[in-house]
Amino acid sequence: MTDTPTTLRRDGRIAVITLASPPVNALGSAVRESLRDRIAEAGADEAVGAIVLTGSGKLFSGGADITEFGKPPRGMGLGELLDIIETSFKPVVAAIHGQALGGGLELALACHHRVATPSAKLGLPEVKLGLVPGAGGTQRLPRVVGPQKALEIITSGQPVGAKAAQAMGLVDALTGADTLVADAVAFAERVLAEGQASPRIRDRDDRIAEGRDNPGLFEAFRKANAKKFRGFEAPEGCIRCVEAACNRPFAEGMAFERETFERLMHGAQSIAQRHVFFAEREAAKIPGLGKDTPTRAVARVGIIGAGTMGGGISMNFLNAGIPVTIVEAKPEALERGLKTIRRNYDGSAKKGRITAADVETRMGLLTDSLDFADLAACDLIIEAAFEDTDLKRTIFEKLDAIAKPGAILASNTSYLDIDVIAGMTKRPQDVIGMHFFSPANVMRLLEVVRGAKTAPDVIATAMALGRRIGKVAVLVGVCHGFVGNRMLEQRQREANKLILEGALPQDVDRVVEGVGLPMGPFAMSDLAGLDIGWSAETSKGESVRDILCEQDRRGQKTGRGFYDYDENRQSTPSSEVDAVIRQVSERKGIARRTVTDQEILERCLYPMVNEGAKILEEGKALRASDIDTVWINGYGWPVYTGGPMHWADAIGLDTILARMKAFEAEHGPEFTPSALLEKLVAEGGSFAGYDKAARNAG
Repeated sequence: MTDTPTTLRRDGRIAVITLASPPVNALGSAVRESLRDRIAEAGADEAVGAIVLTGSGKLFSGGADITEFGKPPRGMGLGELLDIIETSFKPVVAAIHGQALGGGLELALACHHRVATPSAKLGLPEVKLGLVPGAGGTQRLPRVVGPQKALEIITSGQPVGAKAAQAMGLVDALTGADTLVADAVAFAERVLAEGQASPRIRDRDDRIAEGRDNPGLFEAFRKANAKKFRGFEAPEGCIRCVEAACNRPFAEGMAFERETFERLMHGAQSIAQRHVFFAEREAAKIPGLGKDTPTRAVARVGIIGAGTMGGGISMNFLNAGIPVTIVEAKPEALERGLKTIRRNYDGSAKKGRITAADVETRMGLLTDSLDFADLAACDLIIEAAFEDTDLKRTIFEKLDAIAKPGAILASNTSYLDIDVIAGMTKRPQDVIGMHFFSPANVMRLLEVVRGAKTAPDVIATAMALGRRIGKVAVLVGVCHGFVGNRMLEQRQREANKLILEGALPQDVDRVVEGVGLPMGPFAMSDLAGLDIGWSAETSKGESVRDILCEQDRRGQKTGRGFYDYDENRQSTPSSEVDAVIRQVSERKGIARRTVTDQEILERCLYPMVNEGAKILEEGKALRASDIDTVWINGYGWPVYTGGPMHWADAIGLDTILARMKAFEAEHGPEFTPSALLEKLVAEGGSFAGYDKAARNAG
């Protein structure tokens, strides 16, 4: 922050006040008080007729300083400042460029007029932090755009473009792309010339009348979005606040909004969602890799394999405008992969997410080949072949002979040893893991796997490239399954044991999904295919999965797996599967019993936390929050619980340790607590404290 977080200059009769608090002009206490003083200064100057309020740098304002949330108030509150602006007897024009988000948009709504550059975006993203807007956003926005649009904007947290904002009445006029302040000053001069009283949004009633005349609007909105909002508290808070805007006087609505904001801010969900917000940013920080670490230029990417993963990975780079060469061994596999990529893009165009021209542009960046030699010009080559060590070693041996010097060689392996793969080359410093998650063109997570000899600039390049293609990149170390799949194996093991002891697949899935995960272990197995890694030639019918695969119950693709599926892929429990489970239990001499939901939860999820602690003590993850980031972005762990390690802190590590010890006594060494878990409990610590200590040590 500069010493003067706001500036004021005169342009004729117009005072131009500029927020000057880089990088995002956040509305922290110093900015709020400085802005109050500037507004007062302009108000007291008889030569000033109107005020233009704008931001320096790349944006108007990114909103409140969320590091202040949950702490004792400092100085003037944002709501109090906005009241001063809105009641100013001199008209205030917000001149918006870049972004006006959260408190930034609330600031603009308190102004009497709003102008914006065509590329500007305006939004209220507080719901993503488990909050409602807290400085009048839920009260002023419906008065401008109506309750329906306000609900859509506030509950989604997604910004709208300036042109759409103008169409709905949120923005009064669009300016030139490079003449924002000059055009805003001219707009303010026209306001003065017209001599009309400056409109205050709080006084408007025309748009919110719709909410009173059509009270069913709110229930219809709830019903239409029930699936999307399931488990979250903040969207309902947002809806109730907009209802209050329509049905209560402005002051009462403001009080209701503030009460809702305060309640949510101190609640577990918002605390968890704010943890996730900072965790994603922390994941980009690699100890020993400063901002001055060089990166390698990546102008063309090669992909080996045109299957589901290879095609999806390719789309990430094509979407970012990076040319891709995709190579397959067989022409029919290549043709099938290209058709899938085209079909995916055509589907997006039909839904209006991209244009037909975008489809052609992206497909035009794609070169297909059946010859490895065509990868020679690529700066990064990603192998996305079948998960087989010998196959991957063969591929990397070939790549070593073909790839140009300095090219990065990456494997998309989800389990295998990057160091073994790198050992097949004469350039292990150029080899890295880049583990995408399926579907690769949709899922946000990218596990970047650092090998023993991976060069620092290769790591820096992979992390930066992840951000460039819209991924959340997390650096992990070499171990079987890395972070995500290594922890997942703990859950899968216990799920398979529980059904032999007395639970049924639908019981286990119901409990796991009840925590907020999108799928339980058995529904997930059906989706992926039970026959992944299974061989008919070697199967001996020893496990439930073996028998189901032998019966051609291989998951959704065959219409039968752990569940039966109809033509719409809707699942129902299967009596055939129940019989197989009981048969295997009997053959193994396992006496079936009643298994409680609490036991299912503890045995499926507590070992995952324990494995996460082992991953930390082995240094395979840098932070507990990195593990949370992996699970939220790669496996759908509910963001409102903050990830498995934050969730464990909330439950209490002493509680988890006690249950792990009890399970160890009953079920054996698979439940042996990690040394780190024991240590943290002994010290009264937490995973959050572990991260804090690591940051301080760094």
